Amino acid sequence: VLLDAGQFSNPVIDQDFPDPDLLQVGTAYYAYATNSAGANIQVARSDDLVEWHVDGDALPILPAWANPGNTWAPEVSAFADDMYVMYFTARHAASGRQCIGAASSTEPRGPFTAVGAEPLICQLDLGGSIDAAVFDDDGTRYVLWKNDGNCCGADTWLYLQPLSADGLALLGEPLQLIKQDQAWEGRLIEAPTLWKQAGRYFLFYSANSYTGLDYAVGYAVADTIAGPYTKADAPLLVSDLEGGAAFGPGGQDIVVSDDGETWLVYHSWDPTVTYRRMQLDELRWQDGVPVVDGPDLEPQPAP
Repeated sequence: VLLDAGQFSNPVIDQDFPDPDLLQVGTAYYAYATNSAGANIQVARSDDLVEWHVDGDALPILPAWANPGNTWAPEVSAFADDMYVMYFTARHAASGRQCIGAASSTEPRGPFTAVGAEPLICQLDLGGSIDAAVFDDDGTRYVLWKNDGNCCGADTWLYLQPLSADGLALLGEPLQLIKQDQAWEGRLIEAPTLWKQAGRYFLFYSANSYTGLDYAVGYAVADTIAGPYTKADAPLLVSDLEGGAAFGPGGQDIVVSDDGETWLVYHSWDPTVTYRRMQLDELRWQDGVPVVDGPDLEPQPAP
């Protein structure tokens, strides 16, 4: 598929489809999203990133440790030709906190089956754990996530930790990368997405309250995967109150089209702030700086 930003209009999924995660398998693209429409984890399929068919529940049965009704922010990654692992956030029944579980399937569509009797990541003493994301750095897999400290007045850090070869176990120790410390971020940062461009590591994240129009996407840059990461001077993607192109954008992911171009996928509230739709904008690289062709700010100098 060869995409042209001028040949389609947002949203590409005009129904409640928050926190989208995209996976390419062959010529098909799969999108996964937070619970809605009766599904624990929504799943959709497309051949061109623009026309999508939403197709039921990728995680129809939750593990015993999870309470139903709060299944968030999925991340699906291929660990072999017939082995797909989903990381999902759910409410930990024993503690009431949110934790991250793992599930596996031989098909990208699912159904995924939860693995293990307990969550994979569950920092109960730090408010819980949410928003897993996977990054492949030259064959070494890592998982990123956020401790849910805003639930209880604590800092919200983004973490990085190596994964086992099958993606179902953690290796080593978690590393803290960045936390909320900018005025526009409000009380929290979350939803990490790590991307390597021209030898540098770009850590995209969402910040502020997802329920309002201050939610936005920012990024930080490092020369090594472990950091230190330096944040950009301003967010990358914010609400476009004048033009209406985006309202409270966040929950982002990055996907590559067949022509090698990078695209930012994210959710945005509809104009009535009733549901969060999936949108797609080109992510260009201008003098080493990511620029979104859409409701973006002026490019900022690279950190």
